[in-house]
Amino acid sequence: MLERITGPRDLDALTPEECVELAADIRAFLIAEVSKTGGHLGPNLGVVELTIALHRVFDSPNDPIVWDTGHQSYVHKLLTGRKDFSDLRKRGGLAGYPQRAESVHDVVESSHASSSLSWADGISRAFASTGKQDRHVVAVVGDGALTGGMTWEALNNITDDNDRNLIIVVNDNGRSYAPTIGGMARFLNGVRVTGGYRDLQEGSERLFNNFGAAGRTVYRAARGALRGFVSRASGNQDLYANLDIKYVGPVDGHDLAAVEVALKQAKGYGRPALVHVITEKGRGYAPAVNDEADQFHAIGQINPDNGAPLASSSERGWTSVFREEIVALAHKNPKLVGITGAMLRPTGLDAFAQAYPQRVYDVGIAEQHAVTTAAGLAYGGLHPVVAIYATFMNRAFDQVLMDVGLHRAGVTFVLDRAGITGPDGASHNGVWDLAMLQIVPGIRIAAPRDEATLRETLREAVAVEDAPTVVRYPKGSVGEPLPGLWRTADGVDVLYAAGQTAEPAAGPLAVSADVLFVAVGPMTRTALDAAAILAEQGITSTVIDPRWVIPVMRSVVDLAATHRLVVSIEDGLRVGGVGTTIRQELREAGVDTAVSELGTPYEYLEHASRDELLEDAGLTAPQIAAEIVEQVRGTRLPAARPE
Repeated sequence: MLERITGPRDLDALTPEECVELAADIRAFLIAEVSKTGGHLGPNLGVVELTIALHRVFDSPNDPIVWDTGHQSYVHKLLTGRKDFSDLRKRGGLAGYPQRAESVHDVVESSHASSSLSWADGISRAFASTGKQDRHVVAVVGDGALTGGMTWEALNNITDDNDRNLIIVVNDNGRSYAPTIGGMARFLNGVRVTGGYRDLQEGSERLFNNFGAAGRTVYRAARGALRGFVSRASGNQDLYANLDIKYVGPVDGHDLAAVEVALKQAKGYGRPALVHVITEKGRGYAPAVNDEADQFHAIGQINPDNGAPLASSSERGWTSVFREEIVALAHKNPKLVGITGAMLRPTGLDAFAQAYPQRVYDVGIAEQHAVTTAAGLAYGGLHPVVAIYATFMNRAFDQVLMDVGLHRAGVTFVLDRAGITGPDGASHNGVWDLAMLQIVPGIRIAAPRDEATLRETLREAVAVEDAPTVVRYPKGSVGEPLPGLWRTADGVDVLYAAGQTAEPAAGPLAVSADVLFVAVGPMTRTALDAAAILAEQGITSTVIDPRWVIPVMRSVVDLAATHRLVVSIEDGLRVGGVGTTIRQELREAGVDTAVSELGTPYEYLEHASRDELLEDAGLTAPQIAAEIVEQVRGTRLPAARPE
């Protein structure tokens, strides 16, 4: 059946039995293909029937479908003609999220949650304003995304101007799989979305309004009583009734006929409507359904027969180190508390929550709320550790600036997946945090290079009670230890110095060379490799790791003065990054050493491997060394200072 589908309109001619066969084909395809490449398997197995129904009832792209967050769009890709999953999430292959360059059926590319209703609000307003009354807008939002504040801001505005063709589909795939609601609920759903019901409601309201305040009171009481009856009979907890958005459901999301009926009812209503669909994450694949952790939300390469990983790495990851250290710190410090936004296990706070369940708060996909709550917890005498992915820190910048920074709150932000992450594409690369957060007055930002410095900087961070602190680290393996030769008085580690094996007798700053590498976190290894290449060509260098990259330590400035060229390397945006701040600090101190600021380019990075993106950015050791040779020779700007 799947081979017959080249676009959404091919679905129109299918019989109900053929649709069931198609759903089975799609699940078999996803299990076979995603197990080879890795990706978001569980969520997509759960939306097969829903996606088929959406494309049968609505006419994409004339009726745009907005996916929130987009990780459950694999079925949508298949039904819109994209069946080559062999290079999923790899350079040149399909993206793991909707992407406009792939298809006109993809509308929103950002994979940050809770924004779909605002998109749908804007699109539907535009259609209404330009006379396109025949076009509908559908937003598919997961139940988790409903915890995001933007969702409720959008709902507030949708109900304020609700004469539009806008359908909200809540894909509720919680662990508690609800049974299908019976005939009474289906009957009530049909009644509530008919034009006659709407006309009766509006006519009754006008009639009672003619009797003044008393009439309006009677109308509100009668409508409230009816609303309560409908809520109790249908299972709807009256969540959306006061928003003037018609509620249809709950609907069994794996009963294709029922989902189609519900969507057609919502489509025919002519006003904003919400369809509540209950689905099962990992549907049809026992290893996913039985996975207690996250039902195969995101996987690497697996054996499709049993779901077992094909390759289990014995290398320790950055998240694992944080998971251990935060528990150790919590044992010693009863004021330490943890906060995350629906990322308890991915960020490593799960062990803390298991050890001290009353001291860890998962606030859902609500990063803004998490940050301001942390400010309140700090005011109350606790030290919050907010652990989230670096890319999601963008969503709460105002709260960091005004609620934490302005109030000098002792809050520690732990940013996982910082820097280039790769396969998940533009909105998941955590390259913005260094440039963004360092403009907060008084903030302190650490970028550990290995396991020891992660543990060390985390201990130092939670000891700061009068300013926000940040500890950021990348995705993946933490790698081998990188011990320093010596440490300056203000905490900067010297890892390599030409001709030196220990701290000079004249003091920790008594070192000079052609090039001073200032390496940020994981880029330390790259700097050491580049220094080795330069040494083969007779160019001397020093490699330092500031550990705390913001504020710039005085020893960094002093060491820069004794070198001909400073090269900063960071896996974050080079525009406004750490290198820019170092250059500014040198100028203020009257140090005229040129600074070459290396980092990620001023652009959105497409999905590819981390190594591919680093090479694109010129952040490999051979590329860096080749540029420095030209700078030392004076044939490339910024040129090294003369010897």
